[in-house]
Amino acid sequence: MAADIRIVPCLSDNFGYLVHDPATGATASIDAPEAAPLIAALDKEGWKLTDILVTHHHGDHVGGIAELKAKYQCRVVAPHDANAKIADVDLRVEEGDVVKVGGLSARVLETPGHTLDHISYVFDDDRALFAADTLFSIGCGRVFEGTYPMMWESLLKLRELPDDFKLYCGHEYTASNVKFALTIEPDNAALQARAKQVEQQRAAGQPTIPVTLGEEKQANVFLRADVPSVAAAVGLAGESAADVFGEIRERKNNS
Repeated sequence: MAADIRIVPCLSDNFGYLVHDPATGATASIDAPEAAPLIAALDKEGWKLTDILVTHHHGDHVGGIAELKAKYQCRVVAPHDANAKIADVDLRVEEGDVVKVGGLSARVLETPGHTLDHISYVFDDDRALFAADTLFSIGCGRVFEGTYPMMWESLLKLRELPDDFKLYCGHEYTASNVKFALTIEPDNAALQARAKQVEQQRAAGQPTIPVTLGEEKQANVFLRADVPSVAAAVGLAGESAADVFGEIRERKNNS
């Protein structure tokens, strides 16, 4: 039986997610930006939280854990880096581990760069990728703790997933990401189409997530640093994809 997934807006622009297994009643929250919206969503659905799957240690992803743990006595699953400041952790996981949420299975990918401890959760049977702040729609996270080559390798790992996977990311940044991406690839037809779609979604008060990885591979300039025309567009024709990616990320930082 397929997972039920709910998008829960949190804080100013974070996404929280609830992943529910109808067969067993188990429900996981992917990160916990803040408790109140997640509790309200759980109450609305009549679900009980059994797990919190943490992607990384930043406060806007872990701020609700303590309250949710106290209320539901749920299991907290977090990256293996014990130095990361994440409270109330019950289980630490690393690359290749599989986390069970009732009858659902989430495969762990280590995707460092934004932070060194960052992991992503892949629900293969449900064709769902929860990439938090590694990969956004038409964007990627700032590289705070890692290096540009490290982040590029993490993005390549996610890009290898099939086109029909749906991306669920950590923030509603798509409109600003589109605006920037068009400065690099103004003639990219897939990006132009995504720009129109995002404008309509935001005007209607709808989230721009989920989106398929196939769409992202065509329109997300951060996933396209190894495309010769992208390298040429930033004046780095013939240079390594990691260097091209770094130049694109620096331009976004300063945009």
